[in-house]
Amino acid sequence: MTVELAAPDGTCVPIHVVDRASFASCAAALEPPVRRWLDTLAFEGAPDTHALLPAPDGTVASVWAGAASRMHPWALAALPKALPPGAYRLGELGVELDPGAAALSWELGSYAFDLYRARRRAPATLMLPPSEPARRALVVATAIAATRDLVNTPAEHLGPAELAEAVRLAAKASGARFRQTVGDELLGAGFPAIHAVGRAAARAPRLVELTWGSPRHPRLTLVGKGVCFDSGGLDIKGAEGMRLMKKDMGGAAHALALAQMIMALGLPLRLQLLIPAVENAIAGNAYRPGDVIRTRKGLSIEVGNTDAEGRVILADALAYGAESDPGLMIDLATLTGAARTALGPQLPALFCRAMPTARELVDLGLELGDPLWHLPLWRDYHSGIESEIADVVNSGRNAMAGAINAAIFLEDFVPDALEWLHIDLYAWNDAARPGRPVGGEAQTLRTLLAWLERRYPAR
Repeated sequence: MTVELAAPDGTCVPIHVVDRASFASCAAALEPPVRRWLDTLAFEGAPDTHALLPAPDGTVASVWAGAASRMHPWALAALPKALPPGAYRLGELGVELDPGAAALSWELGSYAFDLYRARRRAPATLMLPPSEPARRALVVATAIAATRDLVNTPAEHLGPAELAEAVRLAAKASGARFRQTVGDELLGAGFPAIHAVGRAAARAPRLVELTWGSPRHPRLTLVGKGVCFDSGGLDIKGAEGMRLMKKDMGGAAHALALAQMIMALGLPLRLQLLIPAVENAIAGNAYRPGDVIRTRKGLSIEVGNTDAEGRVILADALAYGAESDPGLMIDLATLTGAARTALGPQLPALFCRAMPTARELVDLGLELGDPLWHLPLWRDYHSGIESEIADVVNSGRNAMAGAINAAIFLEDFVPDALEWLHIDLYAWNDAARPGRPVGGEAQTLRTLLAWLERRYPAR
């Protein structure tokens, strides 16, 4: 942790946070030499900029930092790697930064994936007085960092077994129950679709399950797509399409992170986490285009394209999750390129049966700076995923409405009466922004957690 929840002492360098408006009034009250120095540095309080004020002995006397607002989730994200190593605190001048925003932005601004390459230097440390908003923010930051780490880890070192181990460790840390169904056990246990997709890989497919919470509380089921590497199967991807497919387990990483936050914050929920974990590989026993696969629900799937494997494994997991009759089921998946074509990398697609819920989530995401965007479950398109020889086919008739086709395919495995959210996300930053380096990214987690806290308030 680069944020320490403790009372700052006199050795901590103050950081005065301002926006453009507040800096203008603060600057007028500064001593002339300080004003001239800030003018020389062209510091005006713009977001993600900062200026160092030197002390007579050559050390840093204070820092002026620009932020978009006091609540901005990335307010200080540009600072931890830019400031000289040492301890800092929030200063008295400028805006009074929200402690949650300060803790979250600083901790995520310190993030680096350093499993294979050591950091060039240690990030600076922020000392914050203990508070509930700051503590919650660090829980969130820890979960986001863990999501990034899982997505960034190459498939060589993160296969289905290693993903299951991450869930087991999370269960152990929170006193949750863990179990997994592995390899050919999937057939006897009623998960033929998960088995079919993963059977060609040298690393056995599995369904991973974590359960936690009191039977007295409402049941929430989280489902995450755990394709640890996606070659495309026999419908093999090209080199460019395969390059980032270590991240195809991003939905599983998100579902696990959301579960960890729920448990760490003690939300009054009876939690079930389900991760179908596979590698979509090529071998003599790989599932083939034209094959028909039975599912746990009893519906049959014709394989139109082996590269549309995520929805096939999710079909079994969703059907199993629905059997416990949860009050709410959420699945998260790096499911379709069509969603990225429609919305780009920064906007995950939300599919939801209830329009008021969708609007609430979109508005909350915009408010928190953790956006998602509503796309329709347009049932008139269902004919496009209907098969001549099976109940459904796992690929649409053409490239149109690809994200919607995938969503309505999943909907067939979710009972009509069950409240369900499907989130199709990218889980990756193609370009760096403060606190968001190139690589694996957590999307919608802060929005979903805040929404669940509203819906299931602590008692």
